[in-house]
Order: sequence, then structure tokens, then C-alpha cells
Amino acid sequence: MEIVKDKGFWKSGHKPSLFSAFLYFDMSFMVWVLIGPLAVIMMNDYPMTPIQKANLVALPVLGGSLLRLVFGFLTDYIGPKRTGQFGLLATMVPLIWGWQFVDSLNHLYIVALLLGFAGASFAAALPLASRWYPPQYQGLAMGIAGAGNSGTVFSTLFANRLATHFGGWETVFGLALIPIGLVFIVFTVFAKESPTQPAPKKLSQYAAVLKKRDTWLFCLMYGVTFGGFVGLTNYLTIFFNAQYGLSAVRAADFTTICVIAGSFFRPVGGYLSDKIGGIRMLIVLYAAGGLLFLTISSLPPLAVVIPLLFLAMMSLGTGNGAVFQLIPQRFGADIGLLTGIVGAAGGFGGYLLPLLLGSLYGKTGSYTPGFVTMACIALAALVTLSIVQGVWKRTWLSPDGRAKLEAEA
Repeated sequence: MEIVKDKGFWKSGHKPSLFSAFLYFDMSFMVWVLIGPLAVIMMNDYPMTPIQKANLVALPVLGGSLLRLVFGFLTDYIGPKRTGQFGLLATMVPLIWGWQFVDSLNHLYIVALLLGFAGASFAAALPLASRWYPPQYQGLAMGIAGAGNSGTVFSTLFANRLATHFGGWETVFGLALIPIGLVFIVFTVFAKESPTQPAPKKLSQYAAVLKKRDTWLFCLMYGVTFGGFVGLTNYLTIFFNAQYGLSAVRAADFTTICVIAGSFFRPVGGYLSDKIGGIRMLIVLYAAGGLLFLTISSLPPLAVVIPLLFLAMMSLGTGNGAVFQLIPQRFGADIGLLTGIVGAAGGFGGYLLPLLLGSLYGKTGSYTPGFVTMACIALAALVTLSIVQGVWKRTWLSPDGRAKLEAEA
């Protein structure tokens, strides 16, 4: 019997494609959450109620959630590279519109929704990276590519500073065209399709996947982890401004601190899940998230709430990596399809979260009910995972179960 030697992570895949996937994801995420930190400055031009503010920062997430399904479909049919190229070009449309043509709140809503093209990058970037790497390195490969959500840090750190320096938020949209254009060039030159590109899926196969219980369970899990991360990324600047009276720049600075935790711990989640298992990681992380959000609901002083939110975002970011360590093991041949579906669920969770926090704040004048609800959702995910883990370990997480899935594929 021939023994196949493990080449190690860096020699087992294609580094230029991995880097291109990360860069595409990174700059796209920067653009996707651009309105979150800028919302406080936009309020000077377009006064908004708490619910209108929540709607504005939620719309890019809704657009990304819907378009991830489209991008997942395109990834299977034309490949992740061409899908990514299309996504980068499409992302330029709302940036140009926001820079030159917005003159009402309704126009701003349309721009916000179209920024979903940037959020849909997830459904192309992750398959581009994943298809180059063997099963034992899926967690790390997906984690590195998925760490592109660190692009959110650039928005929260620099968007309001640039808007203040240049005298308006519109200029920030124009400046964002520069990195998107550069990434399009790099992505076009260096990204390469994997030789293991699966055959395009039929619509009947999409329907078949949606009939499987595990698909919906992964949607639930990612809706909590990624939905929590991107929802808070978009809303925390508003939260710090409304609850603690911070300026737009200062509120975005504190948001950046929290976002860093969620962004950079995604690959850690993938790596640790490769070592100890994605289920164990998620059980710990859901429990931690639930307790942290329950503590945050007491609305402690700023010096206390910042570390708590940092740890909560770290748990969510690590959880994102853990979820996508499990998905390729269950749906290896359908990773492009599942990335779109599960990514859409995560985006939808991120869309609902600002609406939850904004609407409850508008009705009660307090953020306590919103964070209590978030804690309950995290603990509900913990209970659900605890119930299904036994079945997973006996089926597709076992050697026999995995061999059966491969044979069916």
C-alpha cells in the first residue's frame, strides 16, 4: 500500500489563491460595513429615529445575505475566481453612487442595500481557498481566508476620521474605490481555480441540500456566530454614541477594539477546531457568549463594557472559524453551495440584530432587553448543539460515516 506523506499546510495548497481569497474578502468586508461607523455622521445630514438608524446599518447585511445565495450559485457554475471578479466590479457601483449621487435618505437606503455585493464575497472567497486544501487543513485554510473579515477594522478605525478630515462621509465612498480597484488587479493576476473544481450543481441538488436537517442546523449556528459578529460591527458605533455619549470618532475607535477580537480570532477558531473538534469549540463559545451578553445587558460603565464586548466578539469570531471547520467535513463536495446558503443565514442574522437592538431601544429607551435577548439566543444554540452532537459523532464525524458520505457524493 502506498503511503502518502503529509506535505504540511503551506505546501499542500496554493498560497497565491489563499492570499487572493483573503485580500478579496478583507477589502470587501471593509466596504460592506462602511455605513456602520459612518451612520453617526450621516445623521447630521439625514436625521433618523433609532429604528431608521438600525434599518440603515442593517440593509447592507440584508443585501449581502441575499446575494450570497446568488454568489454561491455562481461559484458552482463559473468558478470562485470569476465570481469574485464580478463581485469586485459590482461593489464599485454603490461606492460611486454614494460618492456622487446620494441626495436623500431613500437614496442612502438603496446604496446600503447594494453594498451587499461586497458582503457576498464570502461565498466566493472561501470556496476559492477551501478547494485547494485537504480535509485535515480545512479549518486553517477556511480560517485564514475567513480572517478577511478583519477588513471591518479598517472601516471602524478610519472611516470617521477620513470623513472628518475631508469634510463629509461621501468622500470616504470615493476613496474606497482605490483599494477595491487594486484588489481586482491582484485577484485577477494571482487567484487560480483549483484542479478539484466540482461539477456545477443542478437546481434539484440545491433543493436536496435544503431538505437535510444538518443544513439548517449549520444555518442556525452561523446565524448566531457570524450574525452576532457582523450585526454588532455595524451597530456598536451607534450603541456607544447613544448609551455613553461618545463622539462619532471615539465611538468608532471603541468599536474597532471589539471588532479586532472577532476578526483575528476566526483563524484561531479554525485551527483549534482542527485540534480538538469543532463541536467542543462551539459548546464552549456559545456558553461564553451567552454569559457575556447577559452581563453586558446590565450596561456597566464604559471601562467595564469594553472588555466584555471584546471577549464576546472574540467568542463570536472564534465560533465563525469553528462552524466552517465542520461544514467541509459534512458537505465536502457541496462546499460552494453550502457556503452560499450558510453564509446567507449568517448575514440574515446580522441583519436582524441591529433591528432587534434598535427597535427594543426605541420602545424601552434601554439596550438591556436587546442584550438579554442575544444571551438567550446564544444559550438556545448551545442547547441545540448539545442535543445533536451525539448523532453527528456517530454518523459523519465517524470514519465509517465519513466514508459513506464520500461514497454517496
